Amino acid sequence: MAAALTFAYKVRDKSGRLLEGTLEGASMSLVAAKLQEMGYTPISIEPRSNASFQRDLKIPGLTDKVKLKDTAVFARQFATMINSGLTLVRSLGILSEQTENKALAKVIGELRGDIEKGSSLSVALGKHPKIFTPLFVSMVRSGEVSGSLDEVLLTLATTIESQVELRRRVKSAMTYPAMVMVLISIIFTAMLIFVVPQFKSMYAALGGTLPLPTRILLTVSNIFVHTFYLVVLVVGGAFYAFRRWIKTKKGREIYDTVALKAPVFGGLVHKTALARFSRTLSSLVRTGVPILESLEIVKDTCGNAVVAAAVIDCQDAVRRGEPLARPLSQHEVIPPMVTQMISVGEESGALDTMLGKVADFYDQEVAATVEALTSLIEPLLVAVMGVAVGAMVISLYMPMFNIIKLIK
Repeated sequence: MAAALTFAYKVRDKSGRLLEGTLEGASMSLVAAKLQEMGYTPISIEPRSNASFQRDLKIPGLTDKVKLKDTAVFARQFATMINSGLTLVRSLGILSEQTENKALAKVIGELRGDIEKGSSLSVALGKHPKIFTPLFVSMVRSGEVSGSLDEVLLTLATTIESQVELRRRVKSAMTYPAMVMVLISIIFTAMLIFVVPQFKSMYAALGGTLPLPTRILLTVSNIFVHTFYLVVLVVGGAFYAFRRWIKTKKGREIYDTVALKAPVFGGLVHKTALARFSRTLSSLVRTGVPILESLEIVKDTCGNAVVAAAVIDCQDAVRRGEPLARPLSQHEVIPPMVTQMISVGEESGALDTMLGKVADFYDQEVAATVEALTSLIEPLLVAVMGVAVGAMVISLYMPMFNIIKLIK
């Protein structure tokens, strides 16, 4: 049996629109027959060459990255086309041509190919878990079952856009402190390597006993000057080990527990997790995803292990026939306001609406917290920088008070 080859083709559909893509087949004639069966009129069919393969070469992690914003735009455009009466295949064909992100465009083309072979959209999406999350796949599956795929895709787009905005706000709160800490580290390192050694030689020539802060500073400077690369390796290794540790189950639990209780930023972390929890569960319930499946997805997307533990407890309770609000109320990480809103939603049959209101509330809380943190952190970090640099300078100049005595 001949090995399947890949052919690049150009065809026109029934409306006369030009489409391009690839198809595997044993020969060019068989590919042409397959395209005709699919309702296309072949224009050109050519074997894919090595040059074409080289043009499609991607660097993992760099050229194949698809951002959340890209999937939100895809979902919104896809919903508009379906609502306009276009078929899934034709909609995906148009999107694969006009999508600016090349990696996403390639995946959309693969989705179209899978659907042409008889696959459902949700199954085709599930083949690309790095781009389409379980939330995305489950909501699309519910839309296929209910016949409201366009409405589900619009809900998905809105949900993802909310997630993107939430991330942007959190990053804006974290960026300034991170940059100031990097600047402080650079200043400290430069002074330890280039400035402090000059004072060391001067103090050695004068003799005498140096103050304790000065001796500590000179010792640290000596370590940096003679073992700088070792210091860099130790710091880098510690950072790498920390990243590996927080990826473990136990490490993530400890890290997230500490993060919730951290001064200044703990409130922001807590509100962000609650916003994700409420928004995701609201979207899933609204689109008809079964509650146990919804909780399983929320557990993995809320972004905090402590909140995830509360959701797991809730799953067990729901299996036993209990309402959502009761097990959640037993966890301190879930505020009473949230459980009361959920309880009212369950009683009134408007759980998705109540969760949406909770998500809107915490979105606003995150925005207000970010604004407050920004106005608080800027002067605080400037003061920290001043104290740190000032302490170093004072430690260097403390022996000056004794130099006059030594000279005499």
